[in-house]
Amino acid sequence: MTSQITTLDRREFLKLTGQSMAAMPLLTGCALSPETPVSDNTVTLVNDQSDSQSLPQQKTLPEENTKPEISLEAKIGQMLLVGFRGLKIKGHDDPIVHDIRDHHIGGVVLFNYDVARQSRVRNIQSPQQVKTLVSALQDYSEIPLLIGIDYEGGIINRLPKTYGFPTTVSHQYLGNKNNRTLTRQYATTMAKTLAELGINLNFAPVVDVNTNPDNPIIGKIERSFSPNPKIVAQHALEFIKAHREQNVLCTLKHFPGHGSSTADSHIGVADVTKTWKPIELQPYIDIIQAGEADTIMTAHVFNKQLDPDYPATLSKSIITGRLRGELNFNGVIFSDDMQMKAIANYYGLETAIHKAIEAGIDILVIGNNTGDFVPDIAKRVATIIKQLVQSGTLSEERIDESYQRIIQLKSRF
Repeated sequence: MTSQITTLDRREFLKLTGQSMAAMPLLTGCALSPETPVSDNTVTLVNDQSDSQSLPQQKTLPEENTKPEISLEAKIGQMLLVGFRGLKIKGHDDPIVHDIRDHHIGGVVLFNYDVARQSRVRNIQSPQQVKTLVSALQDYSEIPLLIGIDYEGGIINRLPKTYGFPTTVSHQYLGNKNNRTLTRQYATTMAKTLAELGINLNFAPVVDVNTNPDNPIIGKIERSFSPNPKIVAQHALEFIKAHREQNVLCTLKHFPGHGSSTADSHIGVADVTKTWKPIELQPYIDIIQAGEADTIMTAHVFNKQLDPDYPATLSKSIITGRLRGELNFNGVIFSDDMQMKAIANYYGLETAIHKAIEAGIDILVIGNNTGDFVPDIAKRVATIIKQLVQSGTLSEERIDESYQRIIQLKSRF
């Protein structure tokens, strides 16, 4: 199960490494889980004792001074996090294996529901099945994969109780209780669940401020902790710290704020120009200054206050100017799902990819689960990025910037 992704084989790659690495995105892929929200039930772990033999094999990354030459194709691949179909890996010819081995994708995102097929058969069936799937995915990748999932709690929960996973509650439930110890307890159970499965990236917590409780995609489905940005930040920090204790990454979303929207960016334009308030940045400021921001996901919202021309995901002034420059965030930035209609209906794929990378996005999320499934989407996107570099539209140095951030993120564990 080895393949050559750069200029050296697996044995040489591992020989050069010095840091060992333990098994490590609004909604990514973005269909709501078709299940009922829950609230005040007792949480239980999937398994009180972690089965370390079932977790993905530990992988290593090169030290800064010994890193071999990495191909442009491999660097581009690391910038892709892709959704796929399948409860298990069927061997070398499995499509997702081709994406990992031939296109060097840096990560995958798991779902419990297939929107196009309107089927509950996608990637998640039971704890043991998910653990086996994740382990198999990691075995095929030379560079450790980011295994991402939307595991916020409440409605947005890809690991439902009906499949044998612990009960969860919504951010709003926890914010209303406003008991940080309680939030830490629920988050710890969730983080342990992910760690036992080998899932190393939670597209949570949501740090959108609930300035519009009728917001169809945030407030109305209980995804915000509070209308008070300080309470949002306090509970998000408890959520993050619980995950860090289990070596699971968190993703703050949706920058620069989706809580004031009156529309759902999954299905069209979400213009927050008249509703967005600067307080929506406060949770990001607090968490970044606390040194607890692992990664951040952008929103596809259009906000003329911040950029008169582009939605946030495609906006250099918002991503590079505001988030990196003013807020001083130097970590990995994810796009929200590039197939969501707020982007897909108004920009061609090449334009969207170009503008997102130019804006400062490090990893393009392609959930392949917004209503259409494109089997070769990873190949298409990787080809577009390479052509943009070869034409001089994007520089190889810009690709390398994201690659270095991604490798640094993966090296933390």
